[in-house]
Amino acid sequence: MHQSGEQVGDSVLTQGGSVPGNPGVPAFSLRMCDPSSIPVLIAVPHAGRAYAKSLLDRMRHPAFAAPRLEDRYVDLLGDAVSRVTGAALLTAHAPRAMLDLNRSSDDVDWEMVGGAPADASALAPSAFGRRARSGLGLIPRRLPGLGELWKRRMDHGELHERITAIHQPYHAALAQALEVIRDRWGAALLLDLHSMPPLAARSPGERAPEFVVGDRFGAACDGGIVGSAFSVLTEAARRAAHNRPYAGGFVLERHARRHEGLHCLQLEIDRTCYLDSRLAEPGPGFDATVELLIGLVRRLAVDVADLGRASDQNRWRAAAE
Repeated sequence: MHQSGEQVGDSVLTQGGSVPGNPGVPAFSLRMCDPSSIPVLIAVPHAGRAYAKSLLDRMRHPAFAAPRLEDRYVDLLGDAVSRVTGAALLTAHAPRAMLDLNRSSDDVDWEMVGGAPADASALAPSAFGRRARSGLGLIPRRLPGLGELWKRRMDHGELHERITAIHQPYHAALAQALEVIRDRWGAALLLDLHSMPPLAARSPGERAPEFVVGDRFGAACDGGIVGSAFSVLTEAARRAAHNRPYAGGFVLERHARRHEGLHCLQLEIDRTCYLDSRLAEPGPGFDATVELLIGLVRRLAVDVADLGRASDQNRWRAAAE
């Protein structure tokens, strides 16, 4: 694993992992202050654009399929918000077409790799289904309206290389960064940033949600933090939904531990909010979306800090008793 760190202003930039087929290109970058400025880490797992030529050559329709798999330019939103608020920022550079960081490492469509491994009987049930059945498992296989993405199968060695070079170091870095922030503040919040195609309105005359806040139906985040998120969006006259159709995926499942002060939210943003009419480049709503997210992060940071102080007080009280 390639890993390096350098001082960037008041923060340290760490690069880790690697992109197979792209020599010298890290799988992710982590930028955070030491000590952390606020108890929030923004992560962007699906906006990576470090496409290896070998990967594109194997795709059936790379010019169309690759961008459709991306959370297009959400990393630019995260970067802008992080620089203003001081939130830590974890950005994946490895593209989702190569490996989906919001999936378990065993959520594999084994037909893509010539069948399940010899020790398949020892694998968890998730290894044979979940999102892989829909075509969007650890290695995306197909897209609606497009069909199969790849010209040929991959082998087990390639799968193992992608997991060890991208998935494992990314999640190790995320877990460590959250614990560092939690240890300083008593609590930490992961804001897992994503984008979505425009949703349909739930009923005639009703505006479709522009944002979806996911907390795995209460399992991943304190309810007060979730309530504050909706307050910020409501005050900005932005329509938001809760957990439907996106409740949060593997990132929240793996890293949220409320009882240990680790809280996680997934935020899906309608791409029309910040991209142009072609949904290809930053558009006229980009700056307004950044300002909204800055306000959101600052508001949630206060809540998380309050939770941390309350947790510390409870620990002192328990120790005294």
